[in-house]
Amino acid sequence: MIGYRLWIFAGLLLAINTSAQKNGMPSGLRVDLARNTDRVWQNGFAVSRSLEQALREPGTFQMTRIASIHPWFSWIMTGNEPGAGQTAYQILLASSAQRLQSGTGDVWNSGKVATSQQSGVVYNGSALKPNTIYYWKVKLWDRQGRPTAFSAPAAFLTDSVPERFREPSVPLEKTVQKPVTHTVLPNKNRFYDFGNAAFGQLHLIAEAAGERDTLWIHVGEAIDEKGAVEKKPAGTIRYQRLAVPLKKGLHSYVPVFPPDKRNTGNKAIRVPGYIGEVFPFRYVEFERGSPVVIKLLERYAVHYPFEDAAAEFESSDTLLNQVWALSKYTIKATSFTGVYVDGDRERIPYEADALINQLSHYAVDAEFNMARRSLAYLIYNATWPTEWSLQNLLIAWNDYWYSGDIRTVKMLYRELKPKILLALARPDGLISTRTGKQDSAFTASIHLTSFNGNVVLKDIVDWPQKGGFGLPPDAPGESDSYVFTDYNAVVNAFHYEALICMKKLAWALGEKADAAFYDAQAVKVKEAFRRSFIDPVSGIVKDGEGTEHASLHANMMALAFDLVPQQNRAAVIAYIRTRGMACSVYGAQFLLSALYDADEAAYGLELLTAKGKRSWYNMLRTGSTMTTEAWGTEYKNNQDWNHAWGSAPANIIVSRLMGVTPLSPAFSTIAIKPRPGPLRHARLKLATLKGNVQVEFDKTEGSFQLKTVMPANTGGKVCLPRKSDADQVFRNGKKITAIAEGNFWVVNNVPSGTARWTVRYF
Repeated sequence: MIGYRLWIFAGLLLAINTSAQKNGMPSGLRVDLARNTDRVWQNGFAVSRSLEQALREPGTFQMTRIASIHPWFSWIMTGNEPGAGQTAYQILLASSAQRLQSGTGDVWNSGKVATSQQSGVVYNGSALKPNTIYYWKVKLWDRQGRPTAFSAPAAFLTDSVPERFREPSVPLEKTVQKPVTHTVLPNKNRFYDFGNAAFGQLHLIAEAAGERDTLWIHVGEAIDEKGAVEKKPAGTIRYQRLAVPLKKGLHSYVPVFPPDKRNTGNKAIRVPGYIGEVFPFRYVEFERGSPVVIKLLERYAVHYPFEDAAAEFESSDTLLNQVWALSKYTIKATSFTGVYVDGDRERIPYEADALINQLSHYAVDAEFNMARRSLAYLIYNATWPTEWSLQNLLIAWNDYWYSGDIRTVKMLYRELKPKILLALARPDGLISTRTGKQDSAFTASIHLTSFNGNVVLKDIVDWPQKGGFGLPPDAPGESDSYVFTDYNAVVNAFHYEALICMKKLAWALGEKADAAFYDAQAVKVKEAFRRSFIDPVSGIVKDGEGTEHASLHANMMALAFDLVPQQNRAAVIAYIRTRGMACSVYGAQFLLSALYDADEAAYGLELLTAKGKRSWYNMLRTGSTMTTEAWGTEYKNNQDWNHAWGSAPANIIVSRLMGVTPLSPAFSTIAIKPRPGPLRHARLKLATLKGNVQVEFDKTEGSFQLKTVMPANTGGKVCLPRKSDADQVFRNGKKITAIAEGNFWVVNNVPSGTARWTVRYF
């Protein structure tokens, strides 16, 4: 009864949270970046239980568990008043809901702490006990010194073995979904369409006339030319035929998908036992046979907890909207293991997949622990491509920059150092995997063991390479005929970027000597890169030393990572434009980043909305509802239809086209720099740890109008498209003076709140 009252108490307080926000009460409470820490699941389904009730039945329920003995607290300051901000907070942490309700923080009372910090606030009491529920709330003081009410209470459960720091354990969940259409095929088979594919399970209620009848079910991701489930799909597009033994009368059935040997091997991430095996499918077809009536058909879609409304985008380009929706949904649907994996064929984490997954996850949902768990896994389970080892540093930097939490990087700092591959460097700083330096000590230092038969790093550039995986030996691959030499431009571009990331991480950790070392090393590599790889006559980037061949990849990576001198940028950009999309869906991430950062927004938008075979439109046209591993099966014979490394448009639309990026960790300060190209209208809402950022623009020949909303307790700068010195810039209807920087008008020190901007062109 006590537990029931606690559940009702918590429910009532949560119910009034929305109205209380209007009074400035903080919301969005998180512990170690985990949200909704008081939710309870049973076998993946959300249930109406309190943590206290669930804890009384060990092994029955799943809950988020906080693994740190000194966790970090975060919240959102509500309200969009201009310049609204926090000047102090007070946290109460209690051992019971009753004590917290009475205003007693018997575990910890922070007192009034004068600071604007609202994320990453460290618990400063005695080490938390294992397997224990704690209750907390917070109140704030604004810039006028006025206190808010306390937030609605939140609760969290500690792990059974808390550590100094470890990311929280967050359960996977199941969402019950109904078919969107139901038809009868010409052969009298019943056909159901769930509207999109998901990693899930089937549930049906059927009434059978016979005692030992069998129901045959076809499930798959694709349909054939007759509108039935495709029984022989190309590549590794998924299909299965299931046999369900029936009992006479009305019964419920959950057909079991048999595990696949390839995606349940020793390197695959297993789906937890409380979830059960899953299979990616959109379509279900019941064979006509013995008398049976389907009373109910459902799909249990499995995914990591996901806030569908966290990010919203729409524009005047309907295809761009579809590409956004495809990419956003992919991030949710492919999260079915709780770690970033390469899709269903292998279910193995790879660094390249994780990097793009991470960026797009941040763009569609303010969730950070899945990326951190993936990084921690990959550090100790390295894969074989050279560039992908280097991408660990990019993932680590993104983790800190977007979350503001340095603890994962601090924990992994010593293991991150070898991933920069300095052991493979020659005196000028350039690295090579082909000069005999990969001994057993080196491979052990980066935790590289046998991976598909490889025990050394190999340069990849893009995938598949020439001769392709599952394609004829003369297939060109996705590397634009890249010529591999001992010293490779793409590898060294990533090496340079890894050094830059490591320098910044060392500064964030207070490792000043390390930061100075990595800075000096980066300067050396940049000079050597330009000397070794940039053609002095044409100005474009060659693939490597000893070849005159120049690929899209060598040039786009150099441009993306600021390795192209200013005097060579025009030549490099012009060359990139001649190559089109001569890269894979993975390479497209870096191509689009490079183009938008070089103010080539029109060409960037052209590629995002292209309709050729190498396009996201082609993924939609073929029928996939998640981004695919390759542009089409002709580019990769065994490609799958559920590969999040094709989701680049999600993060490109947010960070480049709409131009919303953090200027300091966790969006404490924000840059809004839209690059519309020919796009006439677009609108974005993006959730961050500080609250929602909103951007909306309308573009005409004579003006550019922009509405921005920066959440309370933030600020930043706004950059507006510039045509000439004759432009006039207005904020909230009043003419202002802005700073001309290249193709933008820049306004610094923009406070939180709503602002309307206009640039008039003459």
